[in-house]
Amino acid sequence: MRKVLLKEKGRLLRVGGYTPFSATEFPGLLSAVVFVQGCPWGCGYCQNTHLQERTRDSPIAWKEIITTLERRAGLLDAVVFCGGEPTMDPALYDAIAQVRSMGFKIGLETACIYPARLKSVLPLLDWVGFDVKTTFKRYADVTGVTGSGEPVRDCVTAILASGVAYECRTTVHPAHLPPGLLVELAQTLAFMGVRNYVIQEFRPTGCGDEAFVASAFPGYPQDDVLAEIAPLFANFSVRRAGQAMR
Repeated sequence: MRKVLLKEKGRLLRVGGYTPFSATEFPGLLSAVVFVQGCPWGCGYCQNTHLQERTRDSPIAWKEIITTLERRAGLLDAVVFCGGEPTMDPALYDAIAQVRSMGFKIGLETACIYPARLKSVLPLLDWVGFDVKTTFKRYADVTGVTGSGEPVRDCVTAILASGVAYECRTTVHPAHLPPGLLVELAQTLAFMGVRNYVIQEFRPTGCGDEAFVASAFPGYPQDDVLAEIAPLFANFSVRRAGQAMR
């Protein structure tokens, strides 16, 4: 296989972590997971805070990832790029293209922050998991970044129009998404054309905000709220804190 390292703007993908094997990250396939370093948002429930900083150098060399994947060809079906926020990295397109040329299917997990870069890689993807954190007008309450809801709306529209298989999901904490607001978000997504929707219960593991952890409670959202949301989507599920989560 080729060992040429593809570049964009003189850079290689900045990798903050690597999982050699996952049975849950790409639906129905065995995958490796590449964690891209850097995210411009500071969401309170983030479980990968060590990946938020856009470091000057790559903690893991991209050539090491490629060498490892070459050895695992035939043992894995797919490679999933996540983060951090993978679309933050200008080398993402070429990294995905290189891995795809090795015969792997490609998954992407994104918070929908950079529409232009997401649109550029959509034709290379076999599956995308994307987060919608709250209603678009309230995004700054979660991310701490003014106007952060508009690129998310743009990205969701692009994903739905692309025809790529997807999973739309929302991590739910009562401080950010009380029942009425959660239902409003679900109605908005359904109106946009989302058919596959997952609600993920907040998990305290990895969260550094003690007050945020203390204000959560198990079993949220309750069954009556879920019963109102479920009919809006062709495929709807809930991942509770004790379950494996993508």
